[in-house]
Amino acid sequence: SSEVYCATERLFPAAVPIAGIAGDQQAALFGQMCTEPGMVKNTYGTGCFMVMNIGKKPIESKNKLLTTIAWQVNGETHYALEGSIFIAGAVVQWLRDEMGIIGKSSDVEKLASEVSDSGGVSFVPAFAGLGAPHWDQHARGTMVGITRGTTAAHIARASLESIAFQTLEVLEAMEKDSGIQIRELRVDGGATVNNLLMQFQADLLQAKVVRPRITETTASGAAYLAGLATGFWKTPGEIQKQWQIDKVFEPVMKKEDAGELIRAWNRAVKAARSWSSNL
Repeated sequence: SSEVYCATERLFPAAVPIAGIAGDQQAALFGQMCTEPGMVKNTYGTGCFMVMNIGKKPIESKNKLLTTIAWQVNGETHYALEGSIFIAGAVVQWLRDEMGIIGKSSDVEKLASEVSDSGGVSFVPAFAGLGAPHWDQHARGTMVGITRGTTAAHIARASLESIAFQTLEVLEAMEKDSGIQIRELRVDGGATVNNLLMQFQADLLQAKVVRPRITETTASGAAYLAGLATGFWKTPGEIQKQWQIDKVFEPVMKKEDAGELIRAWNRAVKAARSWSSNL
């Protein structure tokens, strides 16, 4: 992942070394400086991609996650667990394009903030089935708990909360596989600008959610790997100084209240999966 492989010959006046090769999620993990076992990042894009550094020995997942190579630096290989969520930011696009309850994606936080909670509404956006840790292609989008008092704001809030609930499911699977209790989640991607979502994420996880100043961590990670190979940086520790925190979200919700919300989500997931021919 960090090695001088070759150099360009004709693209530029001088030869430029090609020195970093990594998958996008592995690059983001390195860009978030998750260099120690137990460190985790989650990328919030159209879908969500969570990756956990598990160190120099691979762990075979017992909870429907993927075991992958994170990177190789100076001849040492680090491994990772990865879990994919199909629908994350795409649920906001759905509210905008199909439902028409917001004009642009950035409007969703303001609308969702008009209510203090989802009013008992749980929304499982299984538009294309459910990804990790369910892997149920037959599940379909399901909204439950609707009453006569349900408003567009409640639906917007339930939509944002669905991203955090799905992230929780993958994180819990990683904790089971690794035997490590995760105290901090480093986040990146477009949806991390949504403070309401990030705070709710911290509340559900009962852990810190850390947003860096630079959220395009995939590009950063690829550059860091290349810089190590060419000697621009000598060690990953030197790169660590480049990574800076923008905001830390600490949990403020009581654990008991979070547990009640999680139980409601689990019931909603069962409803979504009832469409599956496997049940």
